Amino acid sequence: MTYEKALESAEFIKSRASILPRIAVVLGSGLGKFADNLEETFKIPYEDIPYFAKSTVEGHAGFLVLGKVNGIPIIVQQGRFHYYEGYELSEVVFPIRTFGLMGIKSLILTNAAGSIRTSNRPGTLLLIRDHINLMGVNPLRGPNDERFGSRFPDMSEVYCKEYQRIASEEAEKISKERYENGLDKTMRRILRRGVYCALPGPTYETPAEVRMLRLLGVDAVGMSTVPEAIVARQMGMKILGISCLTNMAAGIDEGFIRHEDVMETGARVTEIFSDLLRRVIIRIRDLERY
Repeated sequence: MTYEKALESAEFIKSRASILPRIAVVLGSGLGKFADNLEETFKIPYEDIPYFAKSTVEGHAGFLVLGKVNGIPIIVQQGRFHYYEGYELSEVVFPIRTFGLMGIKSLILTNAAGSIRTSNRPGTLLLIRDHINLMGVNPLRGPNDERFGSRFPDMSEVYCKEYQRIASEEAEKISKERYENGLDKTMRRILRRGVYCALPGPTYETPAEVRMLRLLGVDAVGMSTVPEAIVARQMGMKILGISCLTNMAAGIDEGFIRHEDVMETGARVTEIFSDLLRRVIIRIRDLERY
């Protein structure tokens, strides 16, 4: 996936956009409905975009959606590609490369993840403050094209602290509003902070692996996001990461983990999740003056 291919893909998308966005959102499993409620939407199937792969997982619709939030133009990846689907990492991160060459400066990465901490129950949103890459691969491995960015990008602050502050403030407002209006008396805090760990999948983790991750300081585990964050950081984007904790990781609760349950939890928190994204996008626009 060369610079020239990413540029061709970027030019294709730009030719169909009435206003070029500066903010991109990648939606995880079960979170795709956010894109259905945008203003002035225009959907492009992945198969129509040069060099884009095809999403094969339930809960990943397979559309690139151009639309607006409160009049703010954004681009949304409604469904992502995963390493476990058999794609090369260069294919998994190709949309991020494309966004960067479109001029995207702010990237919001979301995912469905398993909770490692008993205090963070399914339905909680986790603000990613850092990540651990245990996928065994890195999307920057191999020849480096300096037009994408540095051979050795710094990873001291992958997830923008200013964006984390914004998300925390807006989540606190939502929690307070819902509690005071009697909408949710059980969860005073909808957003926690923690470390996300990416494994290659597609199997869920074993109880022994979950115990190991807890010792490493991990709060949530999944099978995506980290490769995209690495590439976005290389290309100079500011990143916000949010996990929807859809299940307790193996060995914490009794019973088995099913993808259907992941989807169900994602659907249950769609309203809160979408509200938070809308508020954060408005704040990012005001901060960056897009």
